[in-house]
Amino acid sequence: MKQAQTGDKVAVHYRGTRSDGAVFDSSLERDPIQFTIGGGEVIAGFDDALVDMAVGDTKTVIIAPEEAYGPRNPELVHVVERNQLPAELDLKVGAQLQATDPNGNELRLVVAELAGDNVTLDANHPLAGESLTFEITLQEFVD
Repeated sequence: MKQAQTGDKVAVHYRGTRSDGAVFDSSLERDPIQFTIGGGEVIAGFDDALVDMAVGDTKTVIIAPEEAYGPRNPELVHVVERNQLPAELDLKVGAQLQATDPNGNELRLVVAELAGDNVTLDANHPLAGESLTFEITLQEFVD
């Protein structure tokens, strides 16, 4: 039976949970995701978990932050004055905002704290710094 290797295009179902067991994403209610193993389309630990799996195999893996969304970077947390942001923004803790950096790259920011006239914005990935558990089932090899 064929085993998955780097360079293979595959279709997989998965369920991702945080360390507290909360599900953060799942493909089980939709079509499986398709990607090329080692192609940089998914986090490195997810890619690595598929190597040597056969169609129908299910595996549960815990992926460390370094192989997922990286460690939390305190340099990506910024405090700005409220008047530096568009007045029409309805700011609440947890709200997600989009911005563009000086190089034209799109940034996703989360309002982490509101304190007086200051707003703390966090540009870390929401799952940065977390070990993630994935249950992965290899559905098929895709041509």
